[in-house]
Amino acid sequence: MSDKRSVSTAITFRALSEMSAGARGIVRQLRGGKDFTNRVAALGFTLGTQVVVVENYGRGPIIVEARDTRVALGRGEAAKMLVEVLHA
Repeated sequence: MSDKRSVSTAITFRALSEMSAGARGIVRQLRGGKDFTNRVAALGFTLGTQVVVVENYGRGPIIVEARDTRVALGRGEAAKMLVEVLHA
C-alpha cells in the first residue's frame, strides 16, 4: 500500500503594513484609486513585484525594497498593498 500524503501549500496574504522587517512577499493587489495605483507603480510596485520589508517599527514610514530600490512608504499606502507572503 502506498503512503500518499498531501502537502499543504497554503498561501498567506497580508497588508504590507503588517509585515515584519525581513519578510518577503509578492504584490498581489493594490487597493486604492487610480492616483494611488499610478503613484506606487511609478515607484516600482506593480502586481507580481517581489518586495522585502527592510524596516517596520510599527509606526512611521515603512522602508521596503522593490526592484533593487529602497522606498519609504507611508503606513496608509502600505496598508493598501496586499502581498502574498513568501515563506523561506
